[in-house]
Amino acid sequence: MNNPIKFGTDGWRAVIADDFTFTNVRFCAQGAADYLKQKGLAGRGIYIGYDHRFASEDFAAAAAEVIAANGIKVYLSPKAIPTPFVSFGVISKKTGGGIAITASHNPAKWNGFKFREETGASVSEETSLEVEKYIDLAFNANKINTMPLAQALNTKAVEYMDLTPAYFASVSKLVNLDSLCNTGLKVAVDSMFGVGAGNFKRLLSGGTTQITEINGERNPCFPGINPEPIAVNLQKLLALVTQQKASVGLATDGDADRIGIVDEKGGFLTQLQVFALLCLYLLEVRGERGPLVKTITSTAMLDRLGEIYKVPVYETPVGFKYVAPLMITQNALIGGEESGGYGFRGHIPERDAIPAGLYFLDFMVKTGKTPSQLLAYLYSKVGEHYYDRIDLHFPQEKRQAIIDRVRNGAPRSIENVKVARLDTQDGFRFILADNSWLLIRFSGTEPILRIYAETNDTERVKRLLQFGRELAGV
Repeated sequence: MNNPIKFGTDGWRAVIADDFTFTNVRFCAQGAADYLKQKGLAGRGIYIGYDHRFASEDFAAAAAEVIAANGIKVYLSPKAIPTPFVSFGVISKKTGGGIAITASHNPAKWNGFKFREETGASVSEETSLEVEKYIDLAFNANKINTMPLAQALNTKAVEYMDLTPAYFASVSKLVNLDSLCNTGLKVAVDSMFGVGAGNFKRLLSGGTTQITEINGERNPCFPGINPEPIAVNLQKLLALVTQQKASVGLATDGDADRIGIVDEKGGFLTQLQVFALLCLYLLEVRGERGPLVKTITSTAMLDRLGEIYKVPVYETPVGFKYVAPLMITQNALIGGEESGGYGFRGHIPERDAIPAGLYFLDFMVKTGKTPSQLLAYLYSKVGEHYYDRIDLHFPQEKRQAIIDRVRNGAPRSIENVKVARLDTQDGFRFILADNSWLLIRFSGTEPILRIYAETNDTERVKRLLQFGRELAGV
């Protein structure tokens, strides 16, 4: 039997009870343990957390049993926590790595195994391959060391550790919370049945700021939605903002490392707009300087901001495993991707929806502007930019045919605008002479073909996406 465990853009994800089984999670944990031992990191232990998905706590316990049986100290969260809390735990406890049992934004039937390096960051491509190698060795040898959780707890091989108070104390230093708690803003929050539930309320209650939260209970079925904070999944939040005349809407995904923003009119701000706004906030309002790191699916607005504020802009393939190393080596101010995940200097080198939301609220307060006014202010500096993405399911046996079709049919111009450059580092990205772009690539976590476009007009975005779909033949 072939090993089904392959890391994508951020760990391994699979359908529960199909490939995502207790046995395969144990193989993942064994591979992680062997990796830590080989790298001389085993003596530092590991931090393990999990989300609200079906049986996530049990999968986390299974991973802890394996790691502990390999002689590695396990710090296990006693409750479901956001994935960024795992990264914080790795840094706080100085462990050799971390594990998060989560499938992030994927549909309800999925779960996943994310591994974090000793820096707290998503594992690099090199580390992913190494961990995969050890998982493969364990799988092929059918080798798993394990011990009952009760025994591991009795011998202190596993220790429950709740680091959420320390996390909140740390994140509270990023902004003036006393000020944010007394803004009089009305903030609508959609936690999408995920582990972000209650976090903004905990941080911002006690003053004149009003927090109304929906979908704050645990429901592994994610009824009616996929827990990805994009417009199609946030119709309830869009309506709530309008009904309650809220100042802003904030949404967090299943494991709370991504954020979605709804403006005061009930309109969804795209992830690319939010990324550029957060950069503008850090550069102009806070006066900070440092490189900006973005993936190829992110906005060209960052390039313009880099020119205006004289800071370098780095671009990577899709996946925070590419962004995080640059954030660390370049001491980057911010790193982000099109998915709505943004990481910040002075916090953790990983995506985190909580500081992203706090920074956005602080941007509103410091400027006295509404979200739509902030967007207009951004556009006054960088010009209007619009973006959208379509996700298309396809038969896996058609993958190579799609690749061949796009490669062989690559256009020299689109709508009479010359293709200035073709970038194939992650899919096929057609960069036009007017800085518009169209990208066709396969998802690294799901059997989906994604088509992206950014340009200066909403109708043109639709036309570019349709052109991309016809080119791919899906």
